[in-house]
Amino acid sequence: MSIRRVMPVLHAEAADPADGEFYAALGFEQVMTHGWITTYASPTTPAAQLSIMTADRTAPVNPEVSIEVEDVDAVHDAMRARGAEIVHPLQDEDWGVRRFFVRDPHGRVLNVLSHR
Repeated sequence: MSIRRVMPVLHAEAADPADGEFYAALGFEQVMTHGWITTYASPTTPAAQLSIMTADRTAPVNPEVSIEVEDVDAVHDAMRARGAEIVHPLQDEDWGVRRFFVRDPHGRVLNVLSHR
């Protein structure tokens, strides 16, 4: 199973325009925003990213980390075979990803995804 990127998901009560200025001062560029989530990336190392999320649009909980993998279906099958708790079912989202949420052994919620 190939991992393409791992990205922290930071939580915020509300979207704040000052976030963009703050992260720009650290060298990040805004690369995606949906209102409820905004992602910033390094222009020189595009896989170096972080997201700020208020509340996930389709899931019952917010993840703490996003992990982009080559084959999300294979990872989903592996997690189910381990008996891991699937917190949000495997599904295609209208913003172009296929994903599921799984709880790790320490209780953290991970968003595992592939771009379609």
